[in-house]
Amino acid sequence: MKTRAVRLYGKKDLRLDEFELPEIGEDEILVQVVSDSICMSSYKAAILGSDHKRVPKDIAVHPIIIGHEMAGDIIQVGAKWQHQFKAGQKFSMQPALNYKGSMDSPGYSYRYCGGAATYIIMPQEVMELGCLLHYDGDAYFNASLAEPMSCIIGAFHASYHTTMGCYEHRMGIVEGGKLAILAGAGPMGLGAIEYAMRSDRRPATIVVTDIDEKRLARAQAIFSTDAAKRLGIELTFVNTKNLPDVPAYLRKLTGGTGFDDVFVLAPVAEAVQQGDQVLGRDGCLNFFAGPTDTKFSALCNFYNVHYNSSHIVGTTGGNTNDMIESLRMTEKNQINPAVMVTHIGGLDSAAEATLKLPEVPAGKKLIYTNINMEMTAINEFEAKGKADPRFARLAEMTNANHGLWCAAAEKYLLENW
Repeated sequence: MKTRAVRLYGKKDLRLDEFELPEIGEDEILVQVVSDSICMSSYKAAILGSDHKRVPKDIAVHPIIIGHEMAGDIIQVGAKWQHQFKAGQKFSMQPALNYKGSMDSPGYSYRYCGGAATYIIMPQEVMELGCLLHYDGDAYFNASLAEPMSCIIGAFHASYHTTMGCYEHRMGIVEGGKLAILAGAGPMGLGAIEYAMRSDRRPATIVVTDIDEKRLARAQAIFSTDAAKRLGIELTFVNTKNLPDVPAYLRKLTGGTGFDDVFVLAPVAEAVQQGDQVLGRDGCLNFFAGPTDTKFSALCNFYNVHYNSSHIVGTTGGNTNDMIESLRMTEKNQINPAVMVTHIGGLDSAAEATLKLPEVPAGKKLIYTNINMEMTAINEFEAKGKADPRFARLAEMTNANHGLWCAAAEKYLLENW
């Protein structure tokens, strides 16, 4: 079977190729990828090439398929897995395999398995580890976004608090507590707000900061303070760009006691230090952002570590249970991962969009692998609709959904491109 895929041959060398896939073995599964969202991790792999820890040394001869936030349909199942999977089922995938201590992962390491493709082969280790996941929702993009949402969910689960005097850790954010999400108006921040408001451990206070007024305005348009109040949450957005004393301002929003939980979503020393300074007693600072600088560091108040029991935690990615939680919550319409998405494109736009990811301020860029379409911002659909009525129809659908991508828009896109 022929497939089209974006493959990595070397540093900054991504190519859209068409080639023949081998026949699957009895322990493999053939799938059709429908959607794949672009992750900053794919950009890092494309920039570093074989210097990336997960990327093989021989990609110039045996290129790998990029992309790991994928969803689609199962096409053919090898004999070993026919008791568990059937052709026609929708799937999502947890890419963090850690198979027998190997760092190999779909989207970084495999010649025939990656999300930026039309058809791929799932190697047996994906199924052996329980990482090929059933999905019963109505939209593929929600299953693609289960992977980044799982990173958020994992971080919320990894935060912890202590019980004074008995040395017990209570995992998760404080229910009914005070939560700050710093640098939180980007795509992962919006996902964090969505999960915090809809999970079974809701805080009573959420404060979201950023220094970009446009991003904050979009966040406020998506998450209304009235809707938050109906859930018992006091939601506040703050532009900290010109505040003379950010920690003092944020602490006032807590009545001076500080926050139980602080998430820092940018690898910026100033943001980390602000987070440390606004922690309350037994406060947990979750450093969520992934720095590229191996020597990245920031000041931490160890007086508060000792006397106020403040502490720091960090996670990279989520586990399979986190991803299953995301899928099940999405299927039940308990969370809406679409809050992260700002751009839609076809497979022909994936290579350029990946290489230019940091240059174009945006939320998640979503690729539909079986169509050709230039990468287009959702808020540009209406203008493009003047020349192409298909975009006008997409604009109608997304405008009716508060400017967010949705299942109806996906269905129309797949039928008309």
